[in-house]
Amino acid sequence: MKKIAWITDSTCGLSQEFIDKHNIHVLPMIVNINDISYREDIDITKNQVYELLREHGEGAKTSQPPYGEFVELYEKLKDEYDLGIAIHASSALTGTYQSSISASKMYDFPVEVIDSKIGSYALGKMISNGIELQAAGKTYEQIVEKLRTYPDQTEMYLLPRNLEQLKRSGRVSTTQTVFANLLNINLLLKFENGKVIVEDKIRSKKKAVRRVFQIIEQAIEEKKFKEMCILHAGVKEEALKWKEELEQLYEGVKFKVETLVPVAGVHTGYGTLSVSWLKE
Repeated sequence: MKKIAWITDSTCGLSQEFIDKHNIHVLPMIVNINDISYREDIDITKNQVYELLREHGEGAKTSQPPYGEFVELYEKLKDEYDLGIAIHASSALTGTYQSSISASKMYDFPVEVIDSKIGSYALGKMISNGIELQAAGKTYEQIVEKLRTYPDQTEMYLLPRNLEQLKRSGRVSTTQTVFANLLNINLLLKFENGKVIVEDKIRSKKKAVRRVFQIIEQAIEEKKFKEMCILHAGVKEEALKWKEELEQLYEGVKFKVETLVPVAGVHTGYGTLSVSWLKE
């Protein structure tokens, strides 16, 4: 069996234990808060990002790893592996996908580079499913063929606590924020074809949460998934409450809790709650 290198970036949301066990090569995203740059999961944890974001959200941003790191990685992998599979965060949010393609072409090392059109749990799930296929003895071509169906089989909804960080990051204007706060309007966001769009504008947080639960209920009724992830931007206790409530409502469905990757959270803000799944 040919030796396959698995490559991704830190938007994958995979645990360090899983990364180490399967020797996944992860390029760290850069988070800049209060004019200080950090390499995600190396210089700073995701939860530490959100603690800083509470106080220093103005001008916070994320960026992809330096292109030279992609080049160095592929130069190393070509001598250690026969083939590579790289899955990266949505190309609409970050340039990691394009950088990975460009760097991989510099060497005589066959690599399939896939745009996940998403990030966080769903991206990590694509990789873990791919590794399961590899363990089951599927060929490289069969694994890649299956993986390329996944980007159009994901769903992710995000419910920011308020619009402050969206305003700070330039996603909404000050005027829009003022009116939204006066009218108690909450934005429900979702990923669609790799981009984050406004799915709904809802009066009151209680109604917004109810809307998220309705979306989950419909997805379960349509048997879209057997496992769903609740993601949080620094508010784990709130995510655990969602998990407890959902477990009481839906037996036989696995609910996980993870920290939302900063590429999304830096724009939506501390306190954001999200749900995501990869369709069966």
